[in-house]
Amino acid sequence: MIDLHPQIITDTAGQRLVVIPLQEFDSLIEELEELDDIRLYDEAKKEDDGSRISFTDYLKSRQAKNG
Repeated sequence: MIDLHPQIITDTAGQRLVVIPLQEFDSLIEELEELDDIRLYDEAKKEDDGSRISFTDYLKSRQAKNG
């Protein structure tokens, strides 16, 4: 878990903003990217039907498509 130290400030228009140190922001982005990778992996796992082809067969089919 990331330990965040947010500061809440109000700009001249009265909007409230949250400010965090850059290092905490970078850590937060890394965590979000990792969660997105996990989500994509889980989706791919659900769609996997278990069928496989050899790399040689893949190259042959690709060559046939590209002429």
